[in-house]
Amino acid sequence: MSNAEGSSSTPIITPNSDDVSTQPSQPTMDASVDVDDGLEKECEVILGGKYRSEVWRHFTQIKLGGVVVKAKCKYCNKLLKAEFRNGTTALKDHKLNCKRKPGALDTRQKVLLSNFLNENGKRSLESYSFDHEFARRQLANMIILHEYPLSIVEHVGFRRFVQSLQPLFKVVSRNTIKKDIFIIYEIEKKKTMQLLEDNQSRVAVTTDMWTSNQKRGFMVVTAHYIDDTWTLQSSVIRFVYVPCPHTSQVLCDALLETFASWNIDRKLATLTVDNCSSNDAMIPLLLEKLDPDSLLCGGRLFHMRCAAHILNLIVKDGLEVIKEAISLIRESVVYWTATPKREEKFEESAKQLKLSYGKKLSLDCSTRWNSTFLMLQSAIPLKDVFSRLKILHRRPNTKVYQKKVIGTWLRRSVKSYKSFMM
Repeated sequence: MSNAEGSSSTPIITPNSDDVSTQPSQPTMDASVDVDDGLEKECEVILGGKYRSEVWRHFTQIKLGGVVVKAKCKYCNKLLKAEFRNGTTALKDHKLNCKRKPGALDTRQKVLLSNFLNENGKRSLESYSFDHEFARRQLANMIILHEYPLSIVEHVGFRRFVQSLQPLFKVVSRNTIKKDIFIIYEIEKKKTMQLLEDNQSRVAVTTDMWTSNQKRGFMVVTAHYIDDTWTLQSSVIRFVYVPCPHTSQVLCDALLETFASWNIDRKLATLTVDNCSSNDAMIPLLLEKLDPDSLLCGGRLFHMRCAAHILNLIVKDGLEVIKEAISLIRESVVYWTATPKREEKFEESAKQLKLSYGKKLSLDCSTRWNSTFLMLQSAIPLKDVFSRLKILHRRPNTKVYQKKVIGTWLRRSVKSYKSFMM
């Protein structure tokens, strides 16, 4: 049907009338389903029927042979699948995001924000328009930065919070966000590899083994180099699982694979490791497989021992003098920090004696050379609390605090220890 000016018309059915009115056809957006013009002409356009969902107020049903096959949006004329087995989820999503629906927010419209955080994390005054890909990328960066579990995207509370901020943002599944994180990793890896390749200086490498809560061994490899602006840069280039046994050959193969994959095997300056026997045996194996002409002084400066580990060994030898007293203090700290109930009782006793309990008891770690000092620093001012609890709760591990000589000895030792550290 055409008017005097030759423009075409499309039959439109309104929900308030059974009459078919003729209105000029509007340009449609990209349809989710490709429909031939001939097929659409054969379809019977009706409204109502057995479909009772509220969403049908915004769509026109298109039937073929008495069966609903498609739904046409009343605002943008977009065609969507509407077969009975498909449900109405897609229709509801389109109703929510339709840009031509009366009262809908045009996400392309820019808004001037004074507290907008750019990609560098700095506040700036600039125009903002919602970008779904940018928001999804920031979600992945948030999980990486704060080490959130991937399952956070499936938490009901998180999804509700995101929808309250931006209803147009579709929260992805944990598998999808995992893929996004790996994409970010590959991008950052390429950037770091390019920096290492373009850099003119050599690369100093540090490596160490780490054991997880599941008793699995991991190797971390960090590259240190000075850039063109004479700024020291450090980048973790690998964090890899190393199967047992952690022999010198296994560690050597893992490091060689890292050097080759990052193309730094001919730019190495030094390799810093701790003083365990497997590392001492690993260094000759590495030197055999690396080109000696590419190393400083033919590889004589390649092996560097960890200064912190050496200092830890020196301090541990010095603490052998008061080993017995430290052992008793450690047992006391372990006992009174074992359960929340014991911690509350210890804090209550400290308040009764009018002692400050701002710095709680801390247990030392055998591989951290300064943790023993921190344990003594927190325990000795509270020695009267241990003595009081010794009377109320007969525990043999607090007898050290009843000996005035050992207490004086420890205070002097801690004072000397503190002077040595500083």
